[in-house]
Amino acid sequence: MVVCSLACWRCRWLLPLLLGLAIIMGIIALAGRGWLESESAPYVHQASLWESCTRGEQDLNWSCESLMDYGWGRAAAATYLVGFVILVICFALAVIAFSVEILRFNFVRGIGGLLFVVAAFQIIGLVIYPVKFAEEIPLTGANMFSWAYGFGWASTVVVIGCAFFFCCLPNWEDEVLGNIKPTYYYSSP
Repeated sequence: MVVCSLACWRCRWLLPLLLGLAIIMGIIALAGRGWLESESAPYVHQASLWESCTRGEQDLNWSCESLMDYGWGRAAAATYLVGFVILVICFALAVIAFSVEILRFNFVRGIGGLLFVVAAFQIIGLVIYPVKFAEEIPLTGANMFSWAYGFGWASTVVVIGCAFFFCCLPNWEDEVLGNIKPTYYYSSP
């Protein structure tokens, strides 16, 4: 007898919650040192969005160089970081929009448009990084793009999904505001 879809009033906090999850994954991607790692022992290479570290097979200390010395490194970090900042702004706007008793549906659609901008910036950063890294940084052994890089892509996928839902949510304005009667499906004995 209970009817609840994504567009119902009780479920209005799902989208801001998903945006919060995307922010957490973005923080992990920005702070994580696992953008690129050696695939198997001996682990001689480790990189983040900000620096690339190597060490010899018998050496215990990592020797790090900043990726901000490269133009592509600054571009990858800047585009991903700009996307992340806009994502945080969208999260704040979504919390405000869903806290208001009467939703401003054009405002919600604007958040969806901004989320597409976030996704574009993040995708640009996530594509620049591996392409230019593999071209410019000498790699030894087998390497893989690892968990922190994966969190960056996961954040981007969640943002794209939320962008579609924010853009489509105004189409269900009456259902969200409770202006139409719910349809109950039941079978007679």
